[in-house]
Amino acid sequence: MKYLSQIMEKNQTALFEKNKVFFAFSNDQFKENMEKHNLTKKDKVVKMGAGMFCPLANAKEVNEQLDIIYKQSIKEDMKQGKDKVILRELSNHECFYTGDVTDCVEKLKHYPITYEEILKVYRKNYDKMTEWY
Repeated sequence: MKYLSQIMEKNQTALFEKNKVFFAFSNDQFKENMEKHNLTKKDKVVKMGAGMFCPLANAKEVNEQLDIIYKQSIKEDMKQGKDKVILRELSNHECFYTGDVTDCVEKLKHYPITYEEILKVYRKNYDKMTEWY
């Protein structure tokens, strides 16, 4: 089963390449990426958060397209099956171990999934997922 990040990856990478988006966590990385993308100080590169940078002229398109990619990827993720998506996130956030579904609920807040549906999947799978401890 794919994760949302895997579903988003291809379109996101293409968007980043087209708009000269790069990630840098040091001055050296920043300089290297500026050179790689043939950018100069005149290009007015802006910080987009989480170490992401892009030319100011492309920032609006990048933000808009990232939102579209995210929403389309959620729809694609849901094609894997609602219960499977919920179970994946319950497991990924160790909800069966902690007994708390809060992190899963937060992760799926933009999905067409309710809190009650998450609890239903949690309860249905609890015995199977906790039998080893």
